[in-house]
Amino acid sequence: MNSAEKSSVFSIAGIYGLRMLGLFLILPVFALYAEGLEGVTPTTIGLALGIYGFTMAMLQIPFGWLSDRIGRKPVIAGGLLIFAVGSVVAAMADSIWMVIVGRALQGSGAIAAAMMALLADLTREEVRTKAMAVVGMTIGFSFTVALIAGPMLNNWVGVDGIFWLTALFALLGIAVLFLLVPNPDHLSMHCDVEAVPGEFGRILKDGQLLRLDFGIMILHSIMMALFIALPFVLRDHLSIDAVDHPWVYLPVLLVAIVFMVPLIIIAEKKEKMKQVFLLCISLITVSCILLGLWHDSMFSVIAALLLFFIAYNVLEATLPSLISRMAPIDAKGTAMGVYSTSQFFGAFIGGAVGGWFYGHFDVQGVFYGAAMLGLIWLVVAAGMKMPVMRSTVMAHVESDVDAELLEAEILKLAGIFEAKVVPEENAVFLRVDKKLFDPHALDVLLKPEMAEC
Repeated sequence: MNSAEKSSVFSIAGIYGLRMLGLFLILPVFALYAEGLEGVTPTTIGLALGIYGFTMAMLQIPFGWLSDRIGRKPVIAGGLLIFAVGSVVAAMADSIWMVIVGRALQGSGAIAAAMMALLADLTREEVRTKAMAVVGMTIGFSFTVALIAGPMLNNWVGVDGIFWLTALFALLGIAVLFLLVPNPDHLSMHCDVEAVPGEFGRILKDGQLLRLDFGIMILHSIMMALFIALPFVLRDHLSIDAVDHPWVYLPVLLVAIVFMVPLIIIAEKKEKMKQVFLLCISLITVSCILLGLWHDSMFSVIAALLLFFIAYNVLEATLPSLISRMAPIDAKGTAMGVYSTSQFFGAFIGGAVGGWFYGHFDVQGVFYGAAMLGLIWLVVAAGMKMPVMRSTVMAHVESDVDAELLEAEILKLAGIFEAKVVPEENAVFLRVDKKLFDPHALDVLLKPEMAEC
């Protein structure tokens, strides 16, 4: 990436990270805080935790389309303002229902699709995959930080203070948007990052993609449900004060990251993706069973959390990669839009259903319910056909090219197995074997003047 692209990418990633940090900070502390709110029940605790996922799932794709019409920055700034208002409503709430309204408003600031479109406007095709990876890593980092910082901030400023802080994060994001993120020269439709209305039928008929969408929905359902029960387990069953909860999560997360890396290497480099994928679903299921059986044992809880976060981190990293490889090369944005919607909807289901299970069957009911979801996912995933491990590459083309002729010429190059030229986006999308692919040969074909270099 050049300097302008780096500045744009890291600024957009910062906005995204601040927003997601604001959403995640209350996860490890809200269930205990909600006990003191008027009208609280276990079901409403879960609903308050997960309701943001419902509104985000419903609005993220429409907000992306709106940004194509009125501009990226107005939509993003408006979404961040809605998020800030929701945070203030939740901060000032004295009843669980007002918190639910605030969390729903937070999710209504659904700017993910608009942010990705802005990122695409400000980056060249050749570096866009790297730019999106930076944003993805920022989200993962935000989740990790939130699990540690949430209980600490709760001890210092309380959960209402955390909500005020998330409102400040949103306003800071607006400042970054207008002060540090450049205005794109023009708005374009990018089928690699945006949902295209005419492509939904093709994506929703693809059984392999639907298995992955189901998987990310189940993964986030389980994650959200666990954080309804875990704070009570740590406080009531293991006698750990809320202020000390970070010292449970921190070592577990650090060790999980260490074990995550070799599993991803085995999946990607050794081409054992399905085996690693099914192993991680199994680890998720086993961790939930362990928590259900022995949540009064510190050793068992730590072991279960370690298994869960190893598997969760691997799946969070590999699922988007699988979507990218399985999706039609010219409809990846639509596939990712359906995937993201499934992810957010999963958070809603996990919160609402997890709260109901907690109210009727206590913490063990939540854990066994989550284990049942894991088993269902394992059955669904067992029949999945893994794609050939090829990489996606993008390059720039002129708008006046003959698409069919250029595609035929590109496919003659070594290591290129699929090509789609989209002149209206000035882009060519490729699936390649990196071991055989020669980027210089592609450059010479697309830019003949480079043959002299």
